[in-house]
Amino acid sequence: MTQRIYDQSRRDFFRKAAFAGLGLTLLPSIIEAKSEELTKVRLGFIGIGLRGSDHLALVLRRPDVEVTAICDIDASRIDIAQNMLKKAGRKPAQVFTGSETAYEKLLKQTDVDGVIIATPWLWHAPMAVAAMKAGKYTGLEVSAAISLQECWDLVNTHEETGVPLMILENVCYRRDIMAVLNMVRQNMFGELVYFHCGYQHDLRHVKFNDGKTVHASGAEFGEKALSEARWRTEHSVKQNADIYPTHGIGPIANYININRGNRFVSLTSSATKSRGLHNYVVAQGGEDHPNAKVDFKLGDIITTVINTANGENITLIHDTNLPRPYSLGFRVQGTKGLWMEDGNTMYLEGVSKPHEWESSLPYLEKYDHPLWKKYASLSEGASHGGMDFFVMNAFVEIIKRKAPAPLDVYDAATWSSITPLSEVSIAQSGAPQFFPDFTRGQWMKRKPVFAFGNDY
Repeated sequence: MTQRIYDQSRRDFFRKAAFAGLGLTLLPSIIEAKSEELTKVRLGFIGIGLRGSDHLALVLRRPDVEVTAICDIDASRIDIAQNMLKKAGRKPAQVFTGSETAYEKLLKQTDVDGVIIATPWLWHAPMAVAAMKAGKYTGLEVSAAISLQECWDLVNTHEETGVPLMILENVCYRRDIMAVLNMVRQNMFGELVYFHCGYQHDLRHVKFNDGKTVHASGAEFGEKALSEARWRTEHSVKQNADIYPTHGIGPIANYININRGNRFVSLTSSATKSRGLHNYVVAQGGEDHPNAKVDFKLGDIITTVINTANGENITLIHDTNLPRPYSLGFRVQGTKGLWMEDGNTMYLEGVSKPHEWESSLPYLEKYDHPLWKKYASLSEGASHGGMDFFVMNAFVEIIKRKAPAPLDVYDAATWSSITPLSEVSIAQSGAPQFFPDFTRGQWMKRKPVFAFGNDY
């Protein structure tokens, strides 16, 4: 069988799988029974900046992965990636660079089974659409899309091609998050009622630098800056919205089976005034610095309240422009008690002393998720406390098994839609906005799949 015939048959298989219930109910075991498992996965990387390099380092630890292609418009990042391959004893990857559309040539390569997209946000959805159309398993960094139309583009392309897309939301695999997921599934908190989460992370040093050293002092962004400050800060200039919702909302969505027996119905959002970024520019560059005159639209604190079909409420916070320690602010509360990330506290009625907090650490150890028990040693040294190992392991395994993604295109679209919906709500003084049903009603039939297996 020639490679071309293989690629066409793979796309035909994806389509058949997708249209068996719009790709919504197939489980890995069903697909495994129909397809021979791959022994080695051939990956292409689109975007090998700081985040892409993290992913590259992880897959270079795996004997079952071959990196066959890399793409970036920055020649220095290409050199860094090739050096990483050389140090790992791997063959050089084929290079695609020179223009913003060089990735299109990478997607035509027959020796690429899947791609990892870790580029600026504006490129995520267009590149993912192109990857699915090319028949490549698509691992997409967060957020997946910046508009409702892009969310629908991802869903529609998946349903037309059947090619799986996995949103690479690493926090879903964080060790304490998964331990709490284990507790949720064992009904330790009773019926779930309320959640708090968010992205509370001082990113001023990420949004600005001196143009010489990443994450150093300085007040530059855009063309005069380096790394994420070249593009990420522009979203703070032009958008007043929760522009980065998935770290917080992803784990909560798994707790309450969003798109799998439950769904987000509506949200309301509000924004505070914007002061943090301006003050930082003045502190770093002085009142006469050109960027001190920039009107940053992003409010310092964005608060979004989400209502679900099953009656839960979620408060989601975006807080990246003010001085503060890092926290995603998780709180999981039900009829039998609650867990809060900040302070590592737990209260379980009938177990804890009445009206007294206790440490959550013994519970997190006792209910450590089976995935962490199995793979903790392999995750050592992986970035973000090891959780990056798990999200990349899942992506590699679904390609090997020709299986659907545990965090799929419907999750990617739903979680990412919070950005455009919150922007409209803020602009309309907190008016409610309603979530599209990206599953077209199938959320009522779909079953939870995340972290139920022994491998991903």
